[in-house]
Amino acid sequence: MAYAIMALMSTERHVRLFRNGRNQAVRIPREFELETQDAVMRKEGSKIIIEPVAPLGLIALLASFSPMPDQFPDVDKALTKLDDIEL
Repeated sequence: MAYAIMALMSTERHVRLFRNGRNQAVRIPREFELETQDAVMRKEGSKIIIEPVAPLGLIALLASFSPMPDQFPDVDKALTKLDDIEL
């Protein structure tokens, strides 16, 4: 019986809603904390579902970077100068 109560406690908990400025808010209990800073919230009927956002993949991360303001130097030009040097 105690195991069933503990299992219920880990998947469901009564919380109180409060106002934060013009927004309605809820404190997320420690056992429901998400491992990320970003989440997606959606409403399905009368339910509100909050899911963590998956971390960006490498391609998405690179695409989010802004272009570098400086041009890279022409490294091939430096290599051709080295080819002209006799050892």
